[in-house]
Amino acid sequence: MKLFLSVTIVLLLAFAGSKTSAQITIEDYANADSVMKLEELVYDQVADINWIDSSPEFWYRIKTRDGMVYQLVDAQMGTKKIAFDTNKLVDALNQQLDKKTSAKELILEDLKFDQDKKTIQFNFQSKSWKCELKKYSLVKVSDQKPEGTRPYWGSFFDEKGGEPVVSPDKLWTAFIRNDNVYIRNNEDKKEYQLSYDGAPGDFYSSYISWSPDSKKLAVNRVRDNEKRQIYYVESSPDSQLQPILRKRDYQKPGDDLAIRRPCLFDVESKRQIPVNTTAFEFQYNLSRIKWRKDASAFTFEFNQRGHQVYQVVEVNGETGEVRILADEHSKTFIDYSGKRYRYDLEETNEMLWASERDGWNHLYLIDTKDGSIKNQVTKGEWVVRTVLHVDAENRTIYFYGSGKNSDEDPYYLHCYKVNFDGSGLIDLTPEKMNHEVSFSGDFDYFTDTYSTVQTPPVTVVRSSVDGKVQVELEQADIADLLAAGWIAPEPFVAKARDGKTDIWGNIYRPTNFDANKSYPIIEYVYAGPHSSFTQKSFQAVHSAFSAFAELGFIIVKMDGMGTSNRSKAFQDVCYKNLKDAGFPDRILWIKAAAEKYSYMDTTRVGLFGRSAGGQNTLSGLLFHPEFYKVGVSSCGCHDNRMDKIWWNEQWMGYPIGPQYEECSNVVNAHKLQGKLMLIVGELDENVDPASTMQVADALIKANKDFELVIIPGAKHALSGRYDERKMSDFFVRHFLKQETPDWNAVTSN
Repeated sequence: MKLFLSVTIVLLLAFAGSKTSAQITIEDYANADSVMKLEELVYDQVADINWIDSSPEFWYRIKTRDGMVYQLVDAQMGTKKIAFDTNKLVDALNQQLDKKTSAKELILEDLKFDQDKKTIQFNFQSKSWKCELKKYSLVKVSDQKPEGTRPYWGSFFDEKGGEPVVSPDKLWTAFIRNDNVYIRNNEDKKEYQLSYDGAPGDFYSSYISWSPDSKKLAVNRVRDNEKRQIYYVESSPDSQLQPILRKRDYQKPGDDLAIRRPCLFDVESKRQIPVNTTAFEFQYNLSRIKWRKDASAFTFEFNQRGHQVYQVVEVNGETGEVRILADEHSKTFIDYSGKRYRYDLEETNEMLWASERDGWNHLYLIDTKDGSIKNQVTKGEWVVRTVLHVDAENRTIYFYGSGKNSDEDPYYLHCYKVNFDGSGLIDLTPEKMNHEVSFSGDFDYFTDTYSTVQTPPVTVVRSSVDGKVQVELEQADIADLLAAGWIAPEPFVAKARDGKTDIWGNIYRPTNFDANKSYPIIEYVYAGPHSSFTQKSFQAVHSAFSAFAELGFIIVKMDGMGTSNRSKAFQDVCYKNLKDAGFPDRILWIKAAAEKYSYMDTTRVGLFGRSAGGQNTLSGLLFHPEFYKVGVSSCGCHDNRMDKIWWNEQWMGYPIGPQYEECSNVVNAHKLQGKLMLIVGELDENVDPASTMQVADALIKANKDFELVIIPGAKHALSGRYDERKMSDFFVRHFLKQETPDWNAVTSN
């Protein structure tokens, strides 16, 4: 939509001042939209850190007031210098480009330096270029090939789609024929059938795994399942007048799943070695087979249906005997999609493994000879977030962790180093801020960019040994941003429903904020249990709501109980209870903020969100109508039986019990009291758009008043400006009690 772009006003008007008329104007909207340009007023912020091969050198880009600058850094020498003259490169480009550019627009993609740093190659304006830097002679290498369409995330895996597999010694080729396993001698071309029990509905997968010594092969036998598809009508295609019927693979909670049973074959004797897999057939998934380097055994990972058992299993390559190496059990769920981590150390018969068995996500060192725990590597009331690197030679682990420091935001990421035995734990990034690191290829050095929502980023180079700063690179300059009236988000903390746990969130105020006014409070909600979502690093503007806030709202965002990256108990609140969405904590948090700031009006509290946030938005209106009065729900999963299997069964459990109805916005639609707008894209490939239509149907049957906006051709990301404007209008009318512009009177270009 070009509604906003068609308004002929200068967007960077003064941000102060707000009309108090009974009608909000197009100019008010344009002024609000112009706040997005504030991000252009941040300078010297490091972007695109790229280490050069395995060397201690890297390049990065910054935007200065004069344009883009590319810097070269040698971490070992502790030096930095300008990589090339941006203006000279722009001059060389403009001699060959159809569309001229400037130093302020020079964002090079896939930039690479030759060994002596005298020549660069890069992509710009859909072409690949090579430039010799002494004379700035520029040659077009090729036209860039357009990016292919990304494969659809939900497509079913084709177990029969694999190619024949040659053995490591090149003597044999394994393949599937008539659903059974065969091998062919590559010298005499003789073929041998190894299995005889494969059938169309119970076949051997074509993804065959040879042992490293070429003496064994392992493959999953697959009991096939019915594969659900959902259908869409693309009402307004660009390619033709008539609508197009489309379909997607889409497994839903409770659906039948394929069962994989690992099988083992001996090549020399041409026989199958029995493997007892009965204990692993009640499965959500069974991973691909992974052989030990010495061919003594192979492993697979078993994720039990319902996600309350997760195991790493070893199968002896000679006998087929089965042993469990890691055994995770939970009364609620195992967060396999967010916290699973495994690193095999075959030379020492060990495995690093992540587990929440003590109530916090930590690393354990497992003895793979007997499956016992040698030691817990990390421990305490804090969490390991991501393992960044394992140095097996020095028995050291580098990882992101959070929550270890009691006097700071428990979500701030820090980079730690620890020995396998749990000793020598070091915080390599001690500043009490949120850190983002990037390691050199040899892991001797790393860059560290740290900031908060209020503090602009600083970037330095550190030693991986002790975190000592080797080079100070940049500190972002926000002087112009502050001069333009920017107000930083305010971190705010209040107690959860238990009266003990801290709930962390941010308060966002418009740039024309006036403490003497009264403001509606709009919560940007997303309570997906798979992560946490409140901003922790510096951003000049937030694309989801900065312009929206300028119309006269205070935006809040927080992570209530039921989300991730705290304790296991904190996350477990969501189990079989997604309607909870942390609302008891969120409501207390907003009330505490309003008690501190009287201009926050708790009689006018609303919600908006997309996807899981769309579900949360309507849940807030249905289950907490005394507090939440207005909501805009986009692309919501309104009944967890309608959404994708992996996400919903993980949190809502299996089998599909009464908890699904209890949490359903469709079943509970009759409880609606507040003002609701539903928005959905007709081609949403992530959440079945029928979920929104079913809640609309239930609301109609309950004689409830609401607004429904269907965006033709839109997927899960919707269309942008149009749905944003519809949402803004909805809150303006219901909370500000002002008339919105006559958008039909605006000339569209």
